[in-house]
Amino acid sequence: MEMLKTSDFNYDLPNELIAQTPASPRDSARMLVYDKKNDKVEHKIFRDIIDYLSPNDVLVINNTRVIPARLFAHKVTGAKIEVFLLKRLNLTDYEVLMKPARKAPVGTKLIFSDNLYCEVIENQEDIGGRIIRFSVASGTLEEELDKIGEIPLPPYIHEKLEDSEEYQTIYSKIKGSSAAPTAGLHFTEELMQKIRDKGVQIEEVTLDVGLGTFRPVNEENALDHKMHSEKIYVSDEVASRLNKAKAEGKRIVAVGTTTVRTLESAADKKGHIVPVHKETDIFIYPGVKIKFVDALITNFHLPESTLIMLIAAFIGREKTLELYKTAVEEKYRFFSFGDACFFYNLDI
Repeated sequence: MEMLKTSDFNYDLPNELIAQTPASPRDSARMLVYDKKNDKVEHKIFRDIIDYLSPNDVLVINNTRVIPARLFAHKVTGAKIEVFLLKRLNLTDYEVLMKPARKAPVGTKLIFSDNLYCEVIENQEDIGGRIIRFSVASGTLEEELDKIGEIPLPPYIHEKLEDSEEYQTIYSKIKGSSAAPTAGLHFTEELMQKIRDKGVQIEEVTLDVGLGTFRPVNEENALDHKMHSEKIYVSDEVASRLNKAKAEGKRIVAVGTTTVRTLESAADKKGHIVPVHKETDIFIYPGVKIKFVDALITNFHLPESTLIMLIAAFIGREKTLELYKTAVEEKYRFFSFGDACFFYNLDI
């Protein structure tokens, strides 16, 4: 049986390097640049990304928007329950996580406000979750969730956000995520305009990021890990333009692991992007062939996570851990609000 030891993707990270607040301005974050072909490392500022992009590049971004997915409810008895929305299933039903889940078996009725209620209709033992059915007394479910929900921050961020827009990319538009595609948080309107002015083609795809992004890999063999599934969308027009660009020899630069997972899920065996509107549970790790993406902008990821394994699929496990060790020594900031990496010349 194939083995991918989870412990092989561990590294030491001092707590003080976990970023609690975003860089201000956004593009002032630091950026570790790695040229795989020449095995060369540089230390830059994120706005320097403009120097690494050319009119022969296609920058692919994930335009998803984080919803107010963290809710607080109580039972008729008064017991308090915290609810995290993971995925919308239809007009009334959501897949959710609950704390404490043991207090909410099937049949439990929860009250969020005078106007919003739900009932637990199904257990999801594999992820420790539930499926709930909402009832709204008046208005729409979206309006009510916007009123009472909070933007959920990752569990390692303990500071409260001054402004919830700090946890949205400037190009977010399609509501549906429980977490931000954080590599995109480094872009400012001014930087995006400079990228456009340089002639870089910008294309948008959508992946609704689930809280499963932060789920640790608990299995000794990472290949036994059950990936969370997420909704992806690539339109006919975007697929057509991406395939044309690739055929012309343009470089595909993915912004974030969510964009990589979207493109690689949409690529057929020949490496052509097919229009998709589906769920993906793709797991990219060392040995998995990358079919479409040529360069990657990303953040620094959690030890033993599927995301650090994805990075290792591009540059190898040893090099990934070596670069992360360098980043710790150089006191880069880690995780969602942390600094960036740019990996290029990957096709060797």
